[in-house]
Amino acid sequence: MALLSLTQLLALLALLFAAAAFALRWRWAAQRPLADDRAPMKGSPARGVLYAFTFGMAPWAKESTRRHMIAYLRGVGFHIGIFAGLAALLTSPWWPLVPDSARWLFAFVIGFGAWLGFVGEIMRQVEHNLRALSTPDDHASVLLVSVFLATASIALINVGWLPAMYLASALMLIYAPLGKIRHCVYFFFSRRFFGLFVGRRAVIHSEATR
Repeated sequence: MALLSLTQLLALLALLFAAAAFALRWRWAAQRPLADDRAPMKGSPARGVLYAFTFGMAPWAKESTRRHMIAYLRGVGFHIGIFAGLAALLTSPWWPLVPDSARWLFAFVIGFGAWLGFVGEIMRQVEHNLRALSTPDDHASVLLVSVFLATASIALINVGWLPAMYLASALMLIYAPLGKIRHCVYFFFSRRFFGLFVGRRAVIHSEATR
């Protein structure tokens, strides 16, 4: 019980640290002015932003994802596992109230996400282009998230693994604002910038916005 309480406290402190750090990064990014676009306005910036957050994220909207559909689907599954894992972490004090069927379902989704994460890391090691592009931060981020997902999946089935899950989550949450995981904040700003650009210049694919 002492170990469980200690790791719970560590996870809570790490969560508060991550939330505060992400809030600061969001504030800093929001305060940075956008570069002036001197091209004549030909379209709707608002329509461009809508496209950027909808059809612009579809796999057929980018050549790289059209040519590497399996990698795209692996990334989607990995991120679904991450969202499910974070939901499981935040609701972990109330797991005893959750039906076993729901816990097993979450365990499967999160475990599958963990497996996809480890597969992605293996690909970074064996595929020469990915290996050349990957940095230590890339490897650390994927491994920390994948280990968290793996421990969360097991803990949903065997509560004896709760301390391991809390410890893994604490390490991940402390690293998140400092490493590559912080892209979850900049994602929104980059998509908005992209949408404003393509909308203003009216270069949105018409077939995607019908």
